[in-house]
Amino acid sequence: MSLDFDSARLSNAYLTAEHEEWRSQIRRFVEREVMPFAAEWDETGKVPDELWPKAAEVGILGLGYPEEYGGITEGTDLWYGNIMTEELSRVGVGGIFPSLLVHGIGLPPVVNFASDTIKQEVAPAVLDGSKRISLGITEPSGGSDVANLQTTAKREGDYYIVNGSKTFISGGMNANWTSTAVRTGGPGPAGVSMLLIPMDLEGVSRTALDSKQGWWCSDTATIYFDNVKVPVGNLIGEEGQGFKVIMNNFNSERLGMIVQMEAYSRVCLEEAVNWAQERKTFGKRLADHQVIRHKIAEMKQQINACQAMTQHCTREIIEGKSNPGDLALLKVQCSQTMEFCAREASQILGGASYLRDNRVERIYREVRVQAIGGGSEEIMRDLASRQYGV
Repeated sequence: MSLDFDSARLSNAYLTAEHEEWRSQIRRFVEREVMPFAAEWDETGKVPDELWPKAAEVGILGLGYPEEYGGITEGTDLWYGNIMTEELSRVGVGGIFPSLLVHGIGLPPVVNFASDTIKQEVAPAVLDGSKRISLGITEPSGGSDVANLQTTAKREGDYYIVNGSKTFISGGMNANWTSTAVRTGGPGPAGVSMLLIPMDLEGVSRTALDSKQGWWCSDTATIYFDNVKVPVGNLIGEEGQGFKVIMNNFNSERLGMIVQMEAYSRVCLEEAVNWAQERKTFGKRLADHQVIRHKIAEMKQQINACQAMTQHCTREIIEGKSNPGDLALLKVQCSQTMEFCAREASQILGGASYLRDNRVERIYREVRVQAIGGGSEEIMRDLASRQYGV
């Protein structure tokens, strides 16, 4: 039986030699700069600052962003992003993504909708790893209910006066800027706008959320705004069009989480197979017990389904034919598969999976945040049903 991380991948007809060279480049970086230290980072609750410029040098931070800001777009496509996510997922430390790659949700609103002046100020500094940006949408009172957010921004001359708070903000403690959803108008989505708020402005304060079930090495914050004066020029997009800016971001965020969850499931499969081949009980290998073989087969079956649908959805996004309902249901499918594979791998490893410094143990801790973040399973099903005209 050979079901390691690579051999478990389905053949992907869309990948070229250039894609695989990119994979090799990212893998070398991960094995040199991340894999040996990631468990320690998780235990200490912090990714070192030096990782950002190192990641920028190999193209991890700039992938998919305009070259005029230091990004990499020529000769790349969405498969490059999927490959990068897969390789970082091999580490089995979920907190790396909401730390190192949180600009993936914080920067697109700026690059796609902000003024040229703001783009030039922010994007190059984020993409070279010298500064950071986060996304501020979730609030203590509303969770995923974006249309009813309560943080207000009232215009007074050349400034917006911002009051309110955001919570569960990935990268929020160390961000230099936060792309922030605010209410500039009346109730509902039509009253929502987006502002780029520098985190060093007077009236901004932050509290760390560091007692989390998972994502231990990630930086998570509650951010408070007390009469914060934000220049009108920091408006992202048009006033009252914030919902459009927010929605534009969701599909790419969800695809990233989908690829992570499918890759984490493969890590669990790999760990389970390796253990089953080596461990002996009652005079024979675990892999020689039918019940164990069936667990492994079921894990592979569910992973195959996720891989096939991920390839389908990625291709549709590339071709401009993406169906948000399909993507929403795929996120649910992948979160359920990740939970199943983490549980079954834990059963196969037994007590060994309950010890720290173990990829299965770390991934099991990340199951719930993946099922909730980027839109909970319940919201994803409801979104899909509306997309299908129910």
